[in-house]
Amino acid sequence: MPHPLVTEADIAAYARDGAVLIKGLFADHVERLRAGVARNMDEPGPYAAENLKPGEGGRFFDDYCNWQRIPEFDEVIHASAAAEVAADLMGASRVQLFHDHVLVKEAGTSKPTPWHQDGPYYFVEGRQTVSFWSPLDPVTTASLRCVAGSHLWPRPVLPTRWLAETSFYPNEEDYMPVPDPDAEGMEVLEWEMEPGDAVAFHYMTLHGARGNETTARRRAFSLRLVGDDARYVERPGRTSPPFPGHDMAPGHVLREDWFPVLWPRPAA
Repeated sequence: MPHPLVTEADIAAYARDGAVLIKGLFADHVERLRAGVARNMDEPGPYAAENLKPGEGGRFFDDYCNWQRIPEFDEVIHASAAAEVAADLMGASRVQLFHDHVLVKEAGTSKPTPWHQDGPYYFVEGRQTVSFWSPLDPVTTASLRCVAGSHLWPRPVLPTRWLAETSFYPNEEDYMPVPDPDAEGMEVLEWEMEPGDAVAFHYMTLHGARGNETTARRRAFSLRLVGDDARYVERPGRTSPPFPGHDMAPGHVLREDWFPVLWPRPAA
């Protein structure tokens, strides 16, 4: 039986659309995550970025791979139902942590999050992947937007550098151009969300977000997980996240000392 937060319809929607809303996934952990985001912004990690060009209003902060040094993130990752829900959605018997990600758009930040797939930036491939994107503030227009069925497209979408707007890798010809889903009439899924709700989406689902034109900040916590079939792959350049010194070879399962198994829960 799936976790009580997940229905068979959710599992079918995830397989079909590559994205589904899971109400209340982190509802019991919102304050801890808010505290973790505050700590993260006060003490940015080595991958922290400010994603605005000079003259653009507001602030768009993001950072990732901080769960080992931000105790609030570590606690929520292990205490929440996220890994069990991920196993249900992916049809996986084993769930590993890939990385955490924080994205904060302060009030009046007009810059959208560009359309992209996460998978091409990563050094992991497999059909059993899931990201949870959870707002820590109520969201309406600044919610995550996902293109239905894009995780099943035959070619990956070109990964780009968000500020420079250039190709992330040298082999640009291996990717399809970044589409404009609104102009091209694609089915875009988006939800009004309360703090602690989560959008579950596949690593190959095309997604983005509008700017935050409201008078309130929009904090979001994202958790990236993988299942049984996830394997390390080499890319023609530095991946994001890069995880320097990982020492894995193509075809390897992700090393458990760096990417811990969250489900089944380890014995106490």
